[in-house]
Amino acid sequence: MSEGTQRAWERLFPCTDPVVILSRFSGAGARGLAGAGVCLLAGCASTGPVPETVSDSAGRISGIATTGSHGLARRVTGPVVADEAGVPYEFPWLGGLNQPRPQLADLDSDGDVDLFVQERSGRIMHFENVGDRRSPRFEWRSDRFEDIDVGEWYRFSDLDRDGDPDLLGESQFSHVRLWRNEGDGTGTRFPVWADSLRDVSGDPIFSDRQNIPNAIDMDCDQRVDLFIGRLTGTIARYEERPAGDEGAPRFELLSDRFQNIEIVAQLGSMHGANTLALGDVDGDGDVDMFWGDFFEPGLLLIENTGSCERPDFTGEPVPFPAGDPILTSGYNAPALADLDADGYPDLLVGVLGGAFNPNRTTVDNLLFVAQNSPGEWEIRSRRYLRNLDVGSESVPAFGDWDGDGDADLLVANKIADDGSETARVFAFENIGGDGEARFQARGAIPVEGSYHFAPALGDMDGDGFADLLLGTWQDGILVYRNRGSAGAGIDRWSADPAATISLSRGSNAMPTLGDVDGDGDLDLVAGESSGELNLWLNEGTRISPRFVFVTDRLGGVDAGRRSAPVLADWDGDGDADLILGSESDGVSLWSIEPTTGGFELVREAGIVPEAPTFAAPAVLDLEHDGDPDLFVGGIGGGVMLYENLVR
Repeated sequence: MSEGTQRAWERLFPCTDPVVILSRFSGAGARGLAGAGVCLLAGCASTGPVPETVSDSAGRISGIATTGSHGLARRVTGPVVADEAGVPYEFPWLGGLNQPRPQLADLDSDGDVDLFVQERSGRIMHFENVGDRRSPRFEWRSDRFEDIDVGEWYRFSDLDRDGDPDLLGESQFSHVRLWRNEGDGTGTRFPVWADSLRDVSGDPIFSDRQNIPNAIDMDCDQRVDLFIGRLTGTIARYEERPAGDEGAPRFELLSDRFQNIEIVAQLGSMHGANTLALGDVDGDGDVDMFWGDFFEPGLLLIENTGSCERPDFTGEPVPFPAGDPILTSGYNAPALADLDADGYPDLLVGVLGGAFNPNRTTVDNLLFVAQNSPGEWEIRSRRYLRNLDVGSESVPAFGDWDGDGDADLLVANKIADDGSETARVFAFENIGGDGEARFQARGAIPVEGSYHFAPALGDMDGDGFADLLLGTWQDGILVYRNRGSAGAGIDRWSADPAATISLSRGSNAMPTLGDVDGDGDLDLVAGESSGELNLWLNEGTRISPRFVFVTDRLGGVDAGRRSAPVLADWDGDGDADLILGSESDGVSLWSIEPTTGGFELVREAGIVPEAPTFAAPAVLDLEHDGDPDLFVGGIGGGVMLYENLVR
């Protein structure tokens, strides 16, 4: 260990002996590393203005941005990202979807339905329909509609029968909270109407939080009926009664076993978490029932063979659509509305993931099922909100891996959605011109064999092509050298097994490269499952690094669990800062301050308090203006973009 490394160790950890692990990289290439390593990782490549919106050729969907805190603006559009066929994603930076719960409701009273999606507990995403009744076009408005916490489920229903939808959601302890719609058509306002719906005795009504109930006037008597699916596969029916002291309606329990319905799963006598959707599917004037269940791979339709006044659900539940039923991983949540104004209701179906391998539906999980004519149904899309989405627990990294002078993108995941027992790393090449970033998907790079991949890019040998360090679940940090050919595709990296870097303890290695000690070369920091940080200082050179292990408790930093570090110059002072993601504590910012004989980490103000679970940050200066922008992967499998507005 060099004298400088020893001093840094003693300054940070005066009572601990260092463990030295050498990992040697062979140096090659005639060119030196262009610019500081930190600048390379922060995205020094020239990129141009961010486009305001992006839409498909039919103009169906576009997006907007909303200003966040800490000088950052959440954007779902921005730099264009296209699929492998060159078709742009409508919402490239939405962040991915794993278990979307869709609802369709006209909240602004303009005659068309708006789209709402719950992906995370307590939060509803809002997409306003700015098209028309026949040609919907949705614009993203918010990740947290009206800042309402709906718990584990939500349901729009007109409980006061004033013509606009009110909102039901989960209250604490699996009760049912009610928000009243008091909007006037020019804006929305949903004050709490009742902390818990109550029965005629004044007792709170219980609804298992794993289930999504529904409310509608089932029997045309001008009173709202409340239906709650139970984990036993039965349905409780309540009917509205005059309001209580709080002004909200009370409900009387009419039956614990509505019409003796009992849903038994295909897997045997099993019942599970369920969803209920009610509406006139077949256009005969009465309300039919859809049932999604944890132990059912599709949707069950229970047709009302009676009338509106005398409903009859005594027929057998049948898989839907008849003859060619929907098959997913199970636990499907449908929403019914006529999206194209042809007189026939359509379905959006969110796949929450049940007993049939939910890894298969971490990407294909929001189905648009159109009814083209009475009883004729067609699945038109399995990814209705198209965005950059690689599955689950995504980790992004920027770097110039094709050697053309701009920053390309890699995004890794936890596990493939095709049934393979491996994670994947997907490549997105920056094909923009005149400094404008534009990414196109190039497929998965040929790397496999482990779970929880976490890429880091950096030019380790000075040839102008970013090499790859790949964190894994249990196999440490794998090293792949870029063969340095401008014409090479995504198979350009060659494994260097002898250079594998092992964690001293723990799992889920999350590497990043940058100049920690200010000596002009790339050092290595890695997060892990414990939430602490590992440090290797480069005792070699910029073109032939030699990483020397210093500590697995860098600076005493602890992110709680699943630390995900990125080294980049966030504040523009020319040296590295630490941007740190975590499992549940968001993204934090740490400056690396030089001290006599070493350096220390100093926590700064937070960056993104609304970051997703398993937040994995990456940094790129999109406009090449010295203000880096923040990208965050996470549990949804996509990437969120926070544009830096500080100028």
